[in-house]
Amino acid sequence: MNKIQLALVIGLSFFFQQFTNGQTNQKVNFLQKVGVLDSLYSKSLNEYREIYVQLPADYKPDENIKYPVVFVLDGEVFLPTVNDVQNYYSGGFTPEMVIVGISNDKNRMRDLTTSKVTEMYGSPFKQENGEAANFTKFIETELIPFVEHNYPVTNFRTLIGHSYGGLFALYSLVHHPQLFSNYLVIDPSLDWDNQQLIKEAKAKVSSANYKGKSLFMSLGGVVYMQRSGMTLTEIKKDTTDFTLFSRSNIDFSEVLNQNKQNELAFEWKFYPRDLHGTISFPSIMDGLISVFEWYQTENIDKYNSPTTTADEIDKIVRYRQHKLETHFGYAVPPFPEFLLNMQGYMSMDMGQMERAKVNFELTIEYYPNSANAFDSMADYYEKNGDNENAIKFVTKAFEISGEDSYKERMEALNKG
Repeated sequence: MNKIQLALVIGLSFFFQQFTNGQTNQKVNFLQKVGVLDSLYSKSLNEYREIYVQLPADYKPDENIKYPVVFVLDGEVFLPTVNDVQNYYSGGFTPEMVIVGISNDKNRMRDLTTSKVTEMYGSPFKQENGEAANFTKFIETELIPFVEHNYPVTNFRTLIGHSYGGLFALYSLVHHPQLFSNYLVIDPSLDWDNQQLIKEAKAKVSSANYKGKSLFMSLGGVVYMQRSGMTLTEIKKDTTDFTLFSRSNIDFSEVLNQNKQNELAFEWKFYPRDLHGTISFPSIMDGLISVFEWYQTENIDKYNSPTTTADEIDKIVRYRQHKLETHFGYAVPPFPEFLLNMQGYMSMDMGQMERAKVNFELTIEYYPNSANAFDSMADYYEKNGDNENAIKFVTKAFEISGEDSYKERMEALNKG
């Protein structure tokens, strides 16, 4: 940094500090802090490894709910972006998830590259590299058990990686597909070791079984290092080192497209306006939506329509429950509690008592430990003049929560 730049930085810092003091005269507070720092010692790596963990916004420790988990390579860089995307898209497009950012600021090339090289582009290369197998051992035998023991996660896992991280993510897909269900691969460095991983993929993916797994893969706009404006068709025909990075990306995607019998849900996207350093932001947004396409709600217009019968409501909800269980591999509620509950009250307000009842029943079925679900059913019965059943359900709400408001309601209903 030269003296002019330094003076400018100092001047701007002084201006900002004076402006802040003038506005609040208090210590600056951040609007948002993302990711709680944690760490574990790895025998495989012979070092401590830091991780950053972000729990869902609606997480409540006393509810004992577990969530799918996203592992983000280079987590100190990309976890905030993943969290931002989740803040906008979770619920309707992606499930609520625990986000685990893995720090790779030290020994990044060692851990994320997939085979050993001693030279690169004709020159000697002495930096430690090619230890992806050992880093995989750390993830499988140490990190995943640590996260599962200490945080509310299930075994449904997504892996996100950029550049060398993307190379590692594809290495995991090819050689250790049991570890993750989803892969979000951003501008991966598949040129590594003269496309060695592509050669390995050709030998494996044709006979692999990727049913239920999803991969989103992206390519940035700098496809030729010395010239702009080349089309992807021209890039594929080029044989120089200047296009090896982008050609490798395209070559890997073609290997997958030629082996659709393995049932991998695969989407590839080109971002012509983005650089290697900017492509992560749109890729994380598009990628999470892509790999969780099956999660997105169907028949929502029919579910919301006042003309839909109670039987049809029941079928829509149970279809979604079955679909989610098929993909996750375990049972999960098909809709958030508030949505089922809200639909019950809306139906009751419109005098559609059968629809109201089925929504309240579904809420209790999928959220059996919710006092509010039982209290809502008590509202239904009270509305229909059935105090006996209203007392029965509000009593259950009181047994679950012990809240005085439910006890007082029981007493009032008994008097009535």
